[in-house]
Amino acid sequence: MIQNSPLDTIYYIQLPEDFKPSAKAMHIDPTIPVPVQKKESDAPGTFNMKELTEEQILAGILTVMAYDPKNANIGYYRRFLKDARPNVKKELTEAAILKAKNEDFDLAEEIFSALRGFDPDDMTTVLNTALFFDQRADSYRKSGLNEDADAYDADALVYYQDALNAEPPIPDAFFNAGFYFLKKRDFKKAKDNFETYLALICDKKEEDLGDNGEYKKNRAQQILDNIANRNMEDDHFNAAYDLISRGEEEKGLEEIREFLERNPDVWNAWFMLGWGLRRLERFSDARKAFEKALSCEGGETSDTYNELSICLMEEGEFDKAKKTLETALSKDPENTKIISNLGYVELKEGNPAKAAAYFQTVLEYDPDDKIALAELQQLDM
Repeated sequence: MIQNSPLDTIYYIQLPEDFKPSAKAMHIDPTIPVPVQKKESDAPGTFNMKELTEEQILAGILTVMAYDPKNANIGYYRRFLKDARPNVKKELTEAAILKAKNEDFDLAEEIFSALRGFDPDDMTTVLNTALFFDQRADSYRKSGLNEDADAYDADALVYYQDALNAEPPIPDAFFNAGFYFLKKRDFKKAKDNFETYLALICDKKEEDLGDNGEYKKNRAQQILDNIANRNMEDDHFNAAYDLISRGEEEKGLEEIREFLERNPDVWNAWFMLGWGLRRLERFSDARKAFEKALSCEGGETSDTYNELSICLMEEGEFDKAKKTLETALSKDPENTKIISNLGYVELKEGNPAKAAAYFQTVLEYDPDDKIALAELQQLDM
């Protein structure tokens, strides 16, 4: 099915020089066609100049900025919009961030596209776009839509790279990119970005650091200390993650064991060992690795408990699996993966109604959760 382009929702008209859609005095160039957003009530081929509103023109211009930023008249449209709405950048940025926060992702993406069309050189908008795609990827991965999540992560990286190359440098670009690479387990790049962030703000006074400036400074240093103390830049550690992620678990396990021989107290390494073993369905060995991770400093995370519960579930220890998941949920109450796993425990115990209740709860948090939807369809509930 061919989807219509958003540009199909506008048409171009030439305004008379004395046309004023509002009390604001805007210079009109009658030789340049202006994009106008169609009304839903407009019949094909009909147009009444007397019914034209400023909002239709502004909406049409925003559509062009979002979907046709190389339009020959884009400079005129930018001036037109700036004259009509002097605070348009601030208003649109606030709207896009709010839509992203509420996970109205399609509309947020459209607004960010319009903002980039309005001011392509604004690196703050570029960074906000990177953060938006980063957030969207996390949400999709949480819903089990891993391919979509990978695609949005790739989009985020493109915009992070643009923001990181900005002149003058933007400290927050390095701070946020550090977390992006941390999520990707690329600890070398994470370290480089956090170190650059601290170097850029080192001479600034506390009152000049901005919102949460002191917290971000301390957080960046804490992460750098963790990376150094746990030797997470190690080639074996990074190779293990890459190999296991690609499905080469046996090779990845060799690398992480090599790392653990020299770094036996790093919980992340025991977690990775357990992860690789669990993927190979060696649940008993994986369980031991996750239990070791829990005994190390920093290892009592919701993810560690969740992974351990999967091993317990597969070994038929359902009561222990439930208690472990309840501990995980106490650390991360809205984590839908954990709630789904509680549903799977109930399924394995032969309690479909209880399982369905957990999957329904997942959908209350995330109506698009692929896993919960599939399980409920199978249960026919």
